[in-house]
Amino acid sequence: MSTIRRAATKDLAAVTEIYNEAILNSVATFDTEPKTVEEQKPWFESHDSKHPVLVAEQDGVVVGWASLTKWSDRCAYSDTAELSIYVKEGHRGRGVGAELMKTILDEGRKAGLHTIIARIAGPNEASVRLHKSAGFKHIGTMREVGRKFGELLDVRLMQKIYGSQFPSQTNVNAKRHGVSFAIDQSSINCNPKPKPKPK
Repeated sequence: MSTIRRAATKDLAAVTEIYNEAILNSVATFDTEPKTVEEQKPWFESHDSKHPVLVAEQDGVVVGWASLTKWSDRCAYSDTAELSIYVKEGHRGRGVGAELMKTILDEGRKAGLHTIIARIAGPNEASVRLHKSAGFKHIGTMREVGRKFGELLDVRLMQKIYGSQFPSQTNVNAKRHGVSFAIDQSSINCNPKPKPKPK
């Protein structure tokens, strides 16, 4: 059983070490060169209460981590995040990934996120099973978008949409190419500013 907690700056060396294992030995990431702690600082500092980094700790040792990262800097995507989970070699297959998955998805729900995206590269059936067990659905495959270890790799896209968190809805009829649709305005804080009227 792991202790799952928010990552602190002191954990960044361990987080980076685990990530570098994945860079050098797997296709879980398409990074190909190991990172230094200094290089990872901007990534770590870009996370916040809505986009946390968690670590799994056993006997005082960080054995895995998970993060929710902004899917895009564009404001309309503000309720969408991308999930990453990495477990230290020697601790995989022992439930650490599942513990991190459950906790970080709970954190995302509490933070008000609406949907979580995961990208799974190559033939990683264990990761697919883990995501399915947490309620993710396969939504598409990007064919041969990466090359690592001399092999062209597909990336599967999986998505989890949280249940309704916004009971108060204001339906707005919007016309896009002649189609009307409803928008839940309570979840959107990115309304475009109206153009000034000509004088």
